[in-house]
Amino acid sequence: MIKEKANAGHSCGVKTETPQIGAEGAYKTLLFWPRLVRGTSLTAALLAISAAASAQPSPGTAMTPAPVPSATPATAPPPVDCSKNPDPYKNYQCLDAYLGTSVGERLLNYYTLEMGQASAPSDPNAPPGRIADWPATPETTPPMPFTEWPYGAATPIGVTRPNSIDSPLMVAIANTSIGKFMSDAHLQLYGWVDPGVNVSTNTNKPGGNAPIAYAYTPNTWSLDQVVLYLDRFPDNVQTDHIDWGLRLSGIYGENYRYTTSYGLASYQLLKHNNINGYDFPMEWLELFIPQVFHGLNIRVGRYISVPDIEAQLAPNNYMYTHSLTYATDNYTNTGIATTWAITKQLFVQLALSVGTETPVWHVGQTVANPNPNPLFPGRTFKRDPGSQPTGTACIRYTWNNGADDIMPCLDGWNTGIWGYNNLQWYGFTFYHKFNDHWHNSFEFYNEHQNKVPNASNPTLFPTSQGPETIAAIYANGGTPFSPPYITGNAPNLAHCKNTAALDCRATGMGLVDYINYSPEPLDNYSLRGEYYADNQGQRFGVPTDYYEFTVGWQHWFSPQIETRPEFGYYRSVDADAFNANFSRSGRAAAPDKNHTYFGATDLIFHW
Repeated sequence: MIKEKANAGHSCGVKTETPQIGAEGAYKTLLFWPRLVRGTSLTAALLAISAAASAQPSPGTAMTPAPVPSATPATAPPPVDCSKNPDPYKNYQCLDAYLGTSVGERLLNYYTLEMGQASAPSDPNAPPGRIADWPATPETTPPMPFTEWPYGAATPIGVTRPNSIDSPLMVAIANTSIGKFMSDAHLQLYGWVDPGVNVSTNTNKPGGNAPIAYAYTPNTWSLDQVVLYLDRFPDNVQTDHIDWGLRLSGIYGENYRYTTSYGLASYQLLKHNNINGYDFPMEWLELFIPQVFHGLNIRVGRYISVPDIEAQLAPNNYMYTHSLTYATDNYTNTGIATTWAITKQLFVQLALSVGTETPVWHVGQTVANPNPNPLFPGRTFKRDPGSQPTGTACIRYTWNNGADDIMPCLDGWNTGIWGYNNLQWYGFTFYHKFNDHWHNSFEFYNEHQNKVPNASNPTLFPTSQGPETIAAIYANGGTPFSPPYITGNAPNLAHCKNTAALDCRATGMGLVDYINYSPEPLDNYSLRGEYYADNQGQRFGVPTDYYEFTVGWQHWFSPQIETRPEFGYYRSVDADAFNANFSRSGRAAAPDKNHTYFGATDLIFHW
């Protein structure tokens, strides 16, 4: 099964965001990680706790005496004259006058103001956007999808301020009562729309482009993503008080199939194979504790899996499509993730979840087995055997003043039993910045699941419905992922080397590399090369190796509008793997091509 799934600031996504000085007089940081939020009563309570914590002096800190009133009244600053120099990029104090008063006027004027610019206007009085001696920020957004090297499952430590997303919507409502309330509460509402179009040598509809990811149907346009975030970022540049963050997110469009978690509105994909659908890829609450080492971030809820160069949400990626390596990866986990800044260069991540692409309520849940058989002989079986306590452990080390970063990880660590997407992921990411124009991003992993039923076994096994092969058992209700529980897009079986085996370990190995060249602040060119080995065909349905080469251009008209044209060549080495046809009940026609030429582009419009 292609892991159909769904990172933020990679931002403004789901895996990163990074600060910059921004409009609204605040500070902008398009980080590489989305945030969630709310429940009014919870928000108010947490705000009160945060305010109380902020009021407490740090241990060993002397109280500041109250100021003595001056005998001479302070002189009021002179009024700002914007008649001679009204450009907010040259005179930030003129921003509000430039924008106007009504919401519609401010929205239109802000889009106009940023056209052709590589950032929002900078407030010279904004607080520092990062800890002073933290490793340098390696990249900028635009033109990259992140500013900090991605690591995930945390708001980037040491470089995040509240109200840090450059959002035209928040600027437009800034002088309204709701806008002022949200700004004071450090809440931001923002998102984007992302339509796309592709041209391909594949012809079957729907699904003929698979396993090419994030462009499901060939030779058509698609509404890929409409995304809405409600965020509160913790202030993790300050070091004197505990702060908190939230993210609520929603997505609608073709890309919901790449974010779907079994049991969470998954009927759209797993019963009906809808072309468009909705999902909630990130819903989390987090706490930042600066007094532990150089900072401890604790996130609870549904979050994007670590580590990965790519992420599910469009602005978090170099290119329109995703690598095959990412398409078969872990996507989201639900649980608790901790990020420990041991030093400014060394981070440790430890997490405990209920598995990959599975909600909490599936843990231990059983359903009736309509066709007992040698694979599942009981009258019941677990709805998702992969839904179980699952560990994650990662180490991130940054050196060369932020120019180099490596992150080895064990992700999805449990028994590895065949599940909806119960991948045991062992790998690493590595980033290197050559200079201000060139950098490289590399990822390698090995992944597997255990005891995957063997589709290549021709033996007729006794079942409650008579003698059947394993493939027939799978089709006739004898596994947790068979009808009536899942009628389409179910996890694939394995094609084991030993055809007499009942089941086997199914493995996959992926490596992907992005070489990036940015000649100027609004443009980046990427060359993606990759190799993926689907040894038993469990990930994509065909046991074969793949390779692909894709070149892409990311052009930003402004910090709010981006297009990403690309052209690629894909090859399956050992068998035809492209141009299958998919119906509501799954694959309706076998693939009949072993290579594909593919071109596509999209337009991301932020608000």
